[in-house]
Order: sequence, then C-alpha cells, then structure tokens
Amino acid sequence: MRLALVSLDQRWLDKEVNFARCTDLTETAAAQGCGLVIFPEMTLTGYSLDTLAIAEPADDALTLRWFGQLAHDAAVDIIFGTCLLDSVSGNPRNTMCRATSEGETSVLYAKTHPFSFAGESSVLQAGNMLGLTSVEDLRIGCSICYDLRFPELFSLMAPHCNAVVNIANWPTPRISHWRALLVARAIENQLFVFGVNRVGTDGNGLQYEESSMAIAPDGLVLEPIYSDAEIAVYDIDQAETERYREAFPTVRDKRYELYRELYEGRMQVVK
Repeated sequence: MRLALVSLDQRWLDKEVNFARCTDLTETAAAQGCGLVIFPEMTLTGYSLDTLAIAEPADDALTLRWFGQLAHDAAVDIIFGTCLLDSVSGNPRNTMCRATSEGETSVLYAKTHPFSFAGESSVLQAGNMLGLTSVEDLRIGCSICYDLRFPELFSLMAPHCNAVVNIANWPTPRISHWRALLVARAIENQLFVFGVNRVGTDGNGLQYEESSMAIAPDGLVLEPIYSDAEIAVYDIDQAETERYREAFPTVRDKRYELYRELYEGRMQVVK
C-alpha cells in the first residue's frame, strides 16, 4: 500500500486557507499513487482550545463535508483531525476522522487523554473508546498527540491492528520525546506507526519542526520514496507486521489477563 504523511504548515484558525492547501497536497498524493493521506491534529485550525472558533456540530460539520468531497474527487482515503461537538452531550471533543474515496465520512476516535498541561482536559471532553478502522489490508488503530505517552492504549489496540496512526501538533521543545515514543510504540507492539506532526508556528508562538515519521514493526524508521515540501510518500507491506510477530512473538506473549488482575489488585504483591 502507498500512503502519504502530510506535515501541514497550518494557518492559525483559518479553515478555508488550510483546506485549500490540503486539497493541493491530496492531489499531489493521488498523483503519486497513494491510497491514503494522513493530516495532523485539528487539521484546518491548528491546535487551539478556542472552541467557539473551531468546534462544529458532529452531525453537520463543514469540515467533514469538505473532506468527504475531496476524498471522492481525488479517489483516496483521508485521515484528518477536527474539533466536534458530541451529538449526545454537546461537549467539544478532539477527534480523528476519515473520509473515504466514495465520499463517506466518519468520526473514528475522540482523544482519550486530553493534554492537561495545556488545559485541554478542562475544555474538551475525553473519549472513552478505542478507534479502529481499515484501509485496504491496513488495520489502523487511532491516537492523537498526547495519547502517545500512554503505552496502555497502544497495547490494547495491538491484537486488532497492524498499524497505528498518531496525528499531532507536537512542538519543537519536546520533539525528542515525540521521536522516541513513536519508535517505542512500534517496537512494543510490533506494528507500523505513522506519526504525523505539523510544521511552522502556531497562534501561540509555538514552533514545530519537520518530524512526521513512518516506523516499521521492528522499530526501523522508514525513508520515503518521494518527498516534497510538506508531503512524504511511503510504500508499506502490511504483511510485514504478521511476519515479524510470528518470528519474534512479543505481542503473542502479552499477558493481558494477568495485567488486569494486577491492576485491579486481585493478585498478591510480594514486598
């Protein structure tokens, strides 16, 4: 499978300008033969907690309609991020969404771990479900930015996936953590990890550097077959996950029931 990671230089809170750039980059990816294009967190706004400026109703979101039409026109699948108002609670959530080549859109996942350091946990409602989707034979688990620091989430997804996507706005001062954690999540769970981070400067003056990465199940950082400006294209052999897990069965050796019992305090702890 061929896919594109797009390190978008997001214009602060300007959905129309950002979508125009997404359109150009999606068309570039399609011309390179990609079946999937992945954009950063809060794709059309940048990472903001100004929910009045960014949040849209989940059942009538302009961002979803835009990307649905773009995916249909370019004949690719697109993964992107946006802030949506939950259809039940009405609370805003930081979400990962998908638009298919047929023009259909869906909300895949709401960020499980809001970034309390920046106050996200007091503004955006946390999700409480795993996000899983399939594009061709790529079975994808979903995560957003700060989720990357919580290995439990990735361990839970591992039996169901051969790849995980993390979309982010992860600033330069902590970029060494971003790179190390992406590789660690791939090694721990023996799957592909695609980390898609923005570049440029946001409305809070935070700097972002080129750091989107594709990592193989053995932890090898992959080189793109094509790159230009904000886009990098990779060829992925989905079967590599299963082959590596058969040869070196870390995921098979995980003891989920024991972990649950230890967590719940139902096993004796020797002190």
